[in-house]
Amino acid sequence: MSRVVRRRWEADLGSGLPRRDHRSCTYEAYIPDLLAGRRISLDGDVAADVADAEAAIARLNAEAITLVDTEALARILLRAESVASSKIEGLEVGPRRLIRAEAARLLGESSDDVTADEVLANIDAMSWAVETLAHEKTITLDGLLEVHRRLLAETRLAEHAGRIRAQQNWIGGSSCNPCSADFVPPPPEEVHDLLVDLCAFCNDDSLPAIAQAALAHAQFETIHPFVDGNGRTGRALIHVILRRRGLAALVLPPISLILATRADDYIAGLTATRHRGRVDSAAARDGLNRWVGSFAAAANRSVTDAAAFEARVVEIQNNWRLRVGRIRQHSAIDRLIQTLPGAPLLTVSHGSELIGRSFQQTNEAISRLVDVGILTQVSIGRRNRAFEASEIVDGFMDLERKLASPTGDTRSAPPVRNVPRRRPAQR
Repeated sequence: MSRVVRRRWEADLGSGLPRRDHRSCTYEAYIPDLLAGRRISLDGDVAADVADAEAAIARLNAEAITLVDTEALARILLRAESVASSKIEGLEVGPRRLIRAEAARLLGESSDDVTADEVLANIDAMSWAVETLAHEKTITLDGLLEVHRRLLAETRLAEHAGRIRAQQNWIGGSSCNPCSADFVPPPPEEVHDLLVDLCAFCNDDSLPAIAQAALAHAQFETIHPFVDGNGRTGRALIHVILRRRGLAALVLPPISLILATRADDYIAGLTATRHRGRVDSAAARDGLNRWVGSFAAAANRSVTDAAAFEARVVEIQNNWRLRVGRIRQHSAIDRLIQTLPGAPLLTVSHGSELIGRSFQQTNEAISRLVDVGILTQVSIGRRNRAFEASEIVDGFMDLERKLASPTGDTRSAPPVRNVPRRRPAQR
């Protein structure tokens, strides 16, 4: 049975803070029901929404094989998902800036772009989670801690990476005390057992994958087990479950982008799951169904926009082929055109590795793509010459803008959160 516990917060009167920030108070911390073994019943309309979302994700994964290089699409969408997750946490960086920071890292160039480096760490951690943790026999507490460790390892919060919190945290209100908080997660002594229960729930395949991912994410956000990085880890857990269950075996839709766009619905949905009292109460059942239904709708919308982006990439590639003229199948140019959507900024050496052709063949192919305006030469660091497929980068920015619109159409409904503006590539 979920419950609240009343705790006393004693102010540090010598902290030097304003009086309103160093006051003492009694606050209530919420302890949720356990999930493992819980009997969960979805309402008919919610079950139908879940089925629709799962069918849409399955279609995206099946049709991606024939439309465009699936690995490239998966990498693009994973990058979009990681960027969205970072933006929810306040890390703002545009696609072009991020792609150039990623290229600099590949080339061994030093970086002073702390924000871009932190977002790249998010991408690395998300990639590790969906490619490694999702393929383990079971999801374990150690696995979740490793995701968190990878997320924070290269940040200013590295000392907390992979460590369960030992203090009380809270959401909203003052940053100095929980007296006016919107929500206070469980006390630290409850966290370990709640996480063990959450892992057990994640390893039970009796629920549809979308419902399981929705409830696991909500429970993780409620537990809030870390000092920082909870949101990013909780969103990674969504994709671990979808990949582990085989629903998104190839392509993961950018669900976090939709959750970020529908921020009010997202917070309201999470709040609805935090009932008080018996697990079989009407409030518990209604809250659960409200959240799962909202999550399923977000998943469905993310698939629609991902498929539209994929079609746009195919359109760009077809246009490239027309501009180049006759292209021999499996030639260096042919392989570059297939590869560029997943690697829109590359050097000749990097391109040679990606397409499996010699340095000279790759250099000649890149020169041809520069001549017809497909690639633009840019500088990375002091010495490195790189080439950017600006249409793909612009398409990536358009995807972010589209996903930030409540309707998916920026002409009828402008973005409701910060998104990059399209601008010409720097030459």
